[in-house]
Amino acid sequence: LEEAVTRLAEAQSRTEVRVDKLEEAVTRLAEAQRRTEARVDKLEKAIAELAEAQRRTEEALGELVRVVREQNVKIERLSDIVGFGLEDIARVVLPGWLYRHLGVEMGEFRRECLSVDGKRGEVNLYGEGVMRGERVVIVGECKSRIYKRDIERFYKRVYCPVTENMDVR
Repeated sequence: LEEAVTRLAEAQSRTEVRVDKLEEAVTRLAEAQRRTEARVDKLEKAIAELAEAQRRTEEALGELVRVVREQNVKIERLSDIVGFGLEDIARVVLPGWLYRHLGVEMGEFRRECLSVDGKRGEVNLYGEGVMRGERVVIVGECKSRIYKRDIERFYKRVYCPVTENMDVR
């Protein structure tokens, strides 16, 4: 009986040691769970802050798009004003320049709609004159900014169609 009691006491000691280890493990797990929950809370807060920042960024981007569109309209209007100003200047200056440099005697320039092979188009400057005894027609386009494609398009409009089919109105 003594031997059985001794074995039971030893088993009880081992059980207590194991229970102590289990308690320590449970305590560590509980602490790890608290740390995990704290990290999840921080992540949730960070995600909410990011969502708010994204919302503000989208609002600011929408405002920027609106402002850029308004500026484009203003720039187009300004370009029209400059373009009309260039036409006015050209109408005054071009006849004298043509006379001095090319010997062209001519009247005033005007805007004109032309029809070439059934296609209608408007030119900024149209004028008729005389050069070395022959009738000449001067056609011009005013641009505040000019690009290669503008020159090519103008050239095709003026020189590529058969000019005898041109109907000036």
